[in-house]
Amino acid sequence: MSQSPSTSSRLRLLVLSNGHGEDIIAVRILQAFQEQANPPEIFALPLVGEGHAYQNLGIPLIGSVRTMPSGGFIYMDNRQLMRDVRGGLVQLTLSQIQAMRRWVSSQKKSGKPAGILAVGDIVPLLFAYFSGANYAFVGTAKSEYYVQDETGLLPRKSKSARWENFSGSIYHPWERWLMSRRRCRAVFPRDALTTQILKQWPIPAVDVGNPMMDGLAPSFGMQRFYTVDTQQKELARPLVVTLLPGSRPPEAYNNWQVILEVVSALLASFQERDAVGHTSGSVVFLAAIAPSLDTRQLTSSLQVQGWRPHTESPISLPDANTLIFKQRNAYLLISQQAYNDCLHLGDVAIAMAGTATEQFVGLGKPAIAIPGQGPQYNYAFAEAQSRLLGESLILIEQPAQAAKVMRSLLQNPDSLQVIAENGLRRMGQPGAARRIADCLAERLVLKSKK
Repeated sequence: MSQSPSTSSRLRLLVLSNGHGEDIIAVRILQAFQEQANPPEIFALPLVGEGHAYQNLGIPLIGSVRTMPSGGFIYMDNRQLMRDVRGGLVQLTLSQIQAMRRWVSSQKKSGKPAGILAVGDIVPLLFAYFSGANYAFVGTAKSEYYVQDETGLLPRKSKSARWENFSGSIYHPWERWLMSRRRCRAVFPRDALTTQILKQWPIPAVDVGNPMMDGLAPSFGMQRFYTVDTQQKELARPLVVTLLPGSRPPEAYNNWQVILEVVSALLASFQERDAVGHTSGSVVFLAAIAPSLDTRQLTSSLQVQGWRPHTESPISLPDANTLIFKQRNAYLLISQQAYNDCLHLGDVAIAMAGTATEQFVGLGKPAIAIPGQGPQYNYAFAEAQSRLLGESLILIEQPAQAAKVMRSLLQNPDSLQVIAENGLRRMGQPGAARRIADCLAERLVLKSKK
C-alpha cells in the first residue's frame, strides 16, 4: 500500500546552529514551520551548547552536545579557542559531522525529502555543505553594516579592518562559494543591504527581515493613531530608561555595577528640571533581567546607592514579582518576566547586551552603550555593534558621559526621528521567521523532488 501524499512528501529538516542566540532564532523559524498545514519532521544538532531551546520545543537532537569553556565566544578571543580545543572541541566536532552524515544517509535510504537549515556563521554553513543534502542558510553573524552603510565604506582606524571586505563584501569568497552551490537553495541575510550586496553574485539571497525582531509584542496594545491629547499625555508621563545588563553570569553582574554608575550620573543630571524632558519631572528605570540571574545580587547594590524598596509604581508591568525601588523622583523596577514590555516602554536604553540591544534599536529607539570587561560585551564587541547599528547606538567610554548624550537626545526630536528610521531599516519588520519558513517549504520541499 502506497503512502499518502502528505506523508511521502513531508520534508525531514535538520537544523544546525552554533550558539544560544542562534538556537533561539532557529526555534522561532521552527515554530513558524509547525504552524504550516504540512510541517516538516524536525531534528536539530546544536554545534555549541546543549540545545535547551530545542529541547524545550520537544525537538529531538541527533548527536553529541556539550558546553565549551568559552561559552561560544571563541571568535572574540584566541585564548578561549585554545581552552575549547583542550576541552574536547575537535573530538566533539568530528562526532557531530559523523552524526549529521549518518542522518542524511538514513533519509536518503528511506526515500524521504531531506534538507539542512544552517543558522549562524560559516561553521554550520560548512557543515551543511559537507552533508551532501540540499541546504539553506540564515546568516546571523555578518552584516554589511559592519563595514559600510548606504553611503559607502565606514572610516576605520585599524589598517587590518580593510580585510573584512577585501573582496567587495563582508562575506568572504569562500563563504560566498558555499552559498552559491547548486544544493544551496536559499540564503537569508540579516538585512536588506547585505542581501543587495550578495545578489551581485549567483547567490539565492532573499530579503525577508530579521527573526530577532519576532516575538517581541508587548502585553499592551500599541496606539496606531494620533489623537488631540497624545502630545499632552506624552509630556505628562515619566521618562523611561530601559536597563540591559546582558544575560550571562557573572558578566551580567559586573555590567550591572557599571550601569548603576550611569544611572547615578543621569540622576545627578536630572536634578535640572529641563533635563528630563517630561513635565512629570520623574524618571523610571526599567531593568530587563534574564530569569537565569539572581536578583539578590542586583538589589544589594541598589540599597547601597540610596534606593529604597517601594510598593507603588508609575508603570504597570505584567510581572507580579516586579521589584520596585524609589529614590527622590526616580523609580527603578526590576523584572524577569516582562522583557517585551521593558523594550517597548523604554524611551532610551542603557545597554551592555548583544541581542537585547539590537532588538531595542530595532523598535526604533536609541541606546547608550558602554563597554564592559567581557567576555562578551567588551570594547571590541561594543565597537563592532556600534557599526552594525549606526546612529542608533551611542558608544560612551565613561558613565559620566551618559548625561550629556541623554540631554542631547531629549532636546533633538529630529535626531530621534532619524534614529527611529535607522533602527527599523537595519533590523527589519517582524514576521521574518514565518517568511523564512514559507520560503523554505517551497524551495527545500519542491526542489528536493526534482
